[in-house]
Amino acid sequence: MRFFLALLVDGALAGIVYALVAVAFVIVYKASRVINFSLGEWVMLGARLTAVGLHQLAWGLGGAAGGACAGMVGFAVVWNRIVLRRLVGKPLIALIMVTLGLGMVMRGGSALAFRGVPATIPLPLAAEPLDVWGISIPTAKLLAAGVAIVVIAVVTWFFQRSRIGLAMRAVADDQEAAMAAGIDLDRYFSITWALAGVVSVLSAGFCGQRPRAADSGSCFSASGCSRSW
Repeated sequence: MRFFLALLVDGALAGIVYALVAVAFVIVYKASRVINFSLGEWVMLGARLTAVGLHQLAWGLGGAAGGACAGMVGFAVVWNRIVLRRLVGKPLIALIMVTLGLGMVMRGGSALAFRGVPATIPLPLAAEPLDVWGISIPTAKLLAAGVAIVVIAVVTWFFQRSRIGLAMRAVADDQEAAMAAGIDLDRYFSITWALAGVVSVLSAGFCGQRPRAADSGSCFSASGCSRSW
């Protein structure tokens, strides 16, 4: 019975980790009806940028995550300006196909751009898991569960209650009607992908490989993110 409960808890926490990653997918789909097949590469890029801030710039985890968020927002704006704005009004399959191409470019480009940069993201958590009634619970997964719940609540409120969320849903329903109503598609597409980029950074530290014991705490691999999708 205890073994079954251990499997149940571990599976539930692992599902929450993936749910956190899936929030980035939901943001793009709910705002544009585009299926982002490059989601794994977005999370990988967020992890890589965080690793650069940690190991190359020595910013600390908070500064590295903030810098990675800024980098992902900039990447999202450039992606929207160069590619997405030219596909407004085009068939949905065209938007889906460009995400596949983007994923390939990101995967190959990151291998060159971040060559020599350590791919690990040390988390300031206890290396040893918590022992609850004989069941080992990784602290990183508990933190991921808390972050996922907060992010999901914020995203739900954002789409249901804010004016920007309402405009995003209008764009997803009918782009041409949204344009006729005065909604700036370029602006809201940029916001959509920027939000997806920020959520990708938040989830990057919890995806990929399992934590390994270390004196400095739990540690995850940035290079494993895209392989897990």
